[in-house]
Amino acid sequence: MEETKFNINTNEYLPLRDVVFHTLREAILVGKLVPGERLMENQLADKLGVSRTPVREALRMLALENLVELVPRKGAQVLDMSEKDIVNILEVRGALESLATSIACVKMKKEDLQQLKKLESEFERAIEESDLERIIQLDEDFHDLILKSTENDKLAQIYQNLRIQLYRYRMAHLKADSTIPAVVAHHRGILRAIENHDAEEGATVAHGHIKYHTEFILRSIRNK
Repeated sequence: MEETKFNINTNEYLPLRDVVFHTLREAILVGKLVPGERLMENQLADKLGVSRTPVREALRMLALENLVELVPRKGAQVLDMSEKDIVNILEVRGALESLATSIACVKMKKEDLQQLKKLESEFERAIEESDLERIIQLDEDFHDLILKSTENDKLAQIYQNLRIQLYRYRMAHLKADSTIPAVVAHHRGILRAIENHDAEEGATVAHGHIKYHTEFILRSIRNK
């Protein structure tokens, strides 16, 4: 804990607890804070240069996102997910991805389809350049645009919560060179279905994409 480095970015438009929340959440998602690590309020407050109150409030917010566990009389620790948790979340995400893609096949506007094609081209270029940070961002942008095109705020809200919980595992997935050709093939299949307005095919490809993702994550965990 003592060696973990934090860069807190103050924002005059956000309450301090939200700034601390975003800082700690980012540290968890990128692996600066690892599963099982104890989060002591006083140490975090010293590192971040704030009082304990915004730290305490931020930890409660992280607990609501299932990134932190608040243990009575022991404080907080970074939460890890069991295989069952991951399977359950990905089952739901697979259903949401299928639904979102099938709706996108019907509702996506031409300009959004052109933007989706552009994102996929940039994604594949980032792969060629081995730019992991950009690969991850463009993959998110690709799926976010599909979600946006559904014009369903409730669907987007549920999806966002699941994505945050799985970010650590998703990053590990995209780091593995062996998975990249399959991810590209899935993206191209989704694009083709949307362009052809084939909702059934879109749902099938999207579900297969998450199924592949699930199998990879579970293999990674079991081989640790």
